[in-house]
Amino acid sequence: MSYHTYQQAKNILLSQSDLADFAGETSIETIHKAENRLGLSFTGTYLDFLKTFGAGNFGAQEIFGIINDDFEHSSIPDGIWYTITERKELKLPHHLLVIFDSGFGELYCLDFQQTDDNGEPCVVAFETSVENNKQEYEIIAKDFGDFLYNLIMDENEN
Repeated sequence: MSYHTYQQAKNILLSQSDLADFAGETSIETIHKAENRLGLSFTGTYLDFLKTFGAGNFGAQEIFGIINDDFEHSSIPDGIWYTITERKELKLPHHLLVIFDSGFGELYCLDFQQTDDNGEPCVVAFETSVENNKQEYEIIAKDFGDFLYNLIMDENEN
């Protein structure tokens, strides 16, 4: 069901350009550079999101992705840069990729240790105030497609 919800979310992003502000398409070369830098392999809906939108915001909601290939000198909403930064500052585990900051001490991350049969990672909450060995990794969405769709629906309701 989640590929279907991702397609619905994608259609909304493409049709509501007044609310959507994205960096734009990311080349496969830049995506591979990001994967190599993080030691992760992007799949499915998140990979399509990167190829289509890169990174950006829908209304007030910032969805982290890739802005360009300078991962050391970037800023929000560059999720590669942010993940690298949080690995240094918070000792963010290497199996997590930050895709959203709740603004309330939670980073929503793709968890590459928890994937479905198609290799899609689930979205979990990383509590910035909790020590790594005490993290519980609450599941926020079963994958990126569902997460994006829910984020867009919440923004449209507001």
